[in-house]
Amino acid sequence: MSDSSQTMGGGAERGRDGHPWTARRFAPAWWLPGAHAQTLAGKFLRPAPDGMLENERIETPDGDFLDITWMPETDPAQPLVLVLHGLEGHTRKGYMVQTYLALADRGIRAVGLNFRGCSGEMNRKPRFYHSGETEDIGFVFGLLRERFPTRPLMAIGFSLGGNILLKYLGERGAKKTATFSAAVAISVPYDLSAGAEALERRGMARIYAGYFLRSLLAKVRSKREILANILDLDTVLASTTIRDFDEAATSKLHGFAGAEDYYRKSSSNRFIQAVRVPTLLLHARNDPFLPSSAVPLVAIEANPSLTLILSDGGGHVGFLEGGPPWNPASWVEGQSASFLAHH
Repeated sequence: MSDSSQTMGGGAERGRDGHPWTARRFAPAWWLPGAHAQTLAGKFLRPAPDGMLENERIETPDGDFLDITWMPETDPAQPLVLVLHGLEGHTRKGYMVQTYLALADRGIRAVGLNFRGCSGEMNRKPRFYHSGETEDIGFVFGLLRERFPTRPLMAIGFSLGGNILLKYLGERGAKKTATFSAAVAISVPYDLSAGAEALERRGMARIYAGYFLRSLLAKVRSKREILANILDLDTVLASTTIRDFDEAATSKLHGFAGAEDYYRKSSSNRFIQAVRVPTLLLHARNDPFLPSSAVPLVAIEANPSLTLILSDGGGHVGFLEGGPPWNPASWVEGQSASFLAHH
C-alpha cells in the first residue's frame, strides 16, 4: 500500500554543507491501513528496551524537580538532542526509546525530558505541565548549553511536546535569543481548541480522550491535599472531557482565564511564524487528534525555516511501515534522526 505526501517549505531542508535534505516517502504497512490502526499500533507495537538508559534529577529554580533520561555517551563531542514526550507520556515510552536509538545510529546522543509529574514520581508543586509551558524547556536548554558549550544542541517534540517545542522556538525567534540549532516536531496539535474538539467526538476519539483523562484525574487525586485550596476538586473530578479538565484544572493552576484562553495563548499556530531555526514538521492528514483543516499550511509555507511533510496516512505518532506485526519498521524516528544529523 502506498501513501502520498506533500512537502511544504524550503529553507529547513538544507544542511550545514548547503546540500538539500530529502525525506523518504512514508509507506504504511498493509496491515495497518487506517488512522486508528496506525495510532494504536504506534503505541503498543514499538519496543522500548531501556536497560541502557540513565536517569538524572535536576532541581528547578522554583523548588521543584525535573527528571531527565540519558542515552550513554559514546563520543565526548557528540551532538545532543533533547526529546519531548506527548500528553501523559514519559521518557521510556516506545516512541521515545526508538527515537533515542535512531539518533544513536547516527552518532547523536539523546536526552529525554519528563514533564513535571510524568516520571513516575509526583512533583512537589501544585502545578503540573501543559501544552504551552516553555519555562522548563528553557531551563533545561540553559543547563545543557552550560554543560556542553561547544556541542550542537537540537530537539524533537512529539504531540503535546511538539506544540511546546514550536511555541518555545517561536518565542525565542521573536526575541532573537539563543535556542536549539535545529528541531523536529511530530503530530503537533497546532490548534489546541480544535484538538480538544476532535477528542470530544464519539467512537475511538472518545476512547483516546478517556485514556488521557483517567491519567490526569489520577494525578489530581494523588495531589489532593495540596490542590484542595486551589481547585474546586469536585468539579475537576467530575470532568468528562479534556476540555472540562482544562477548564477546571489546567487553566486554574497555570494562570489562564479558562480553557479557551489557555488554548488560544498556548497553541503553536500563533508562534510558528517566528521560528528561525531549521525545523521539520511531520504530520498525517488522518491524525485523529486534529482535523487536517487545523494544520496551519499558510503560515508554514510563509516561513522558510519550516519544512512540512504531510502524509495521507500515519495516524497520531504512528507512521509504522512494513515488517512483521511483532517488529514493524517505524518511519518517523528515522526521518527525524536523518534530518537532525543532516544539520
